[in-house]
Amino acid sequence: MSFEFSHFAAVLLFASCASVVFGITQRTTTRAMVRYGVACWVSFVGVVIVASWLMYLVRH
Repeated sequence: MSFEFSHFAAVLLFASCASVVFGITQRTTTRAMVRYGVACWVSFVGVVIVASWLMYLVRH
């Protein structure tokens, strides 16, 4: 029995873990940590989506 992640699920997992670490280590107040973590998460996922579409357009 094995569980396989899709590429997008792996991106979401990575973005979530990295954003938590970045938020905690880069800001001092709780509010700033949450805001920075969310901004990092949106950036990670947004860049992956844009890069995916660019690769698709280059291929086709």
